[in-house]
Amino acid sequence: MYISDSIKYIGCNDKTIDLFESQYPVPNGVSYNSYIILDEKVAVMDTADPRVTDEWLANLERELAGRKPDYLVVSHMEPDHAGSIKVFLEKYPETTVVGNAKTFPMMGQFMDATLFENRKQVVAEGDTLSLGSHELTFVMAPMVHWPEVMVEYESSEKILFSADGFGKFGALDIDEPWIDEARRYYLNIVGKYGVQVQALLKKAAALDIKTICPLHGPILTENLGYYIDLYDKWSSYKPEEDGVLIVSASIHGNTKRAALKLQEN
Repeated sequence: MYISDSIKYIGCNDKTIDLFESQYPVPNGVSYNSYIILDEKVAVMDTADPRVTDEWLANLERELAGRKPDYLVVSHMEPDHAGSIKVFLEKYPETTVVGNAKTFPMMGQFMDATLFENRKQVVAEGDTLSLGSHELTFVMAPMVHWPEVMVEYESSEKILFSADGFGKFGALDIDEPWIDEARRYYLNIVGKYGVQVQALLKKAAALDIKTICPLHGPILTENLGYYIDLYDKWSSYKPEEDGVLIVSASIHGNTKRAALKLQEN
């Protein structure tokens, strides 16, 4: 997928996810998004789920076109994004791994620490990484939705790599409205962390963002205020529409009938 001359999409679609997790229906699958920044230095932005490692590596090699990655930026250690780190580091042993102080202890629980111990770069809030004409600024986003999560802002092209923020269920080749599966994704993944999402939105408000590149779902390039406003509503628990919600559970049907009678009033 084309983002710009220097930044490419190297992620994968997975339409088999419902076969593995049928108790949580995801009928249109999911995308595992990963990106590469090609400059004087090359940065790979996250990896992908182990189910699609081979496809992801093929996408990566195609865009590298014989170059070697200088950095692997790890925004989030959940296996659907970090699940190919071990294979990546074995294939590209000279790459510097970029994460924060919470990233690397978690990484050591997922894989042999000798793979990254001597080539890790620890970043904190506001630190920057220059790749040449592109520069990443690191913004910590703890509990959106794991404690080690961070997002990255690329200043020359004004891109926010938003980790799980602004993601949605559904493979990228599915034609469906963004909002329904994005809302369901938000409520399932980060819904109870409204305070933390609000904190990240306040940080993002200080950035001039033209593009949002999430770890799931489509890249957002237009009408960003619409998406940000929805996240503000969801994370502050404001209703999207005014109304009354009637919730019922009914084994024998009687409570359901009572709920439907209440709805009539």
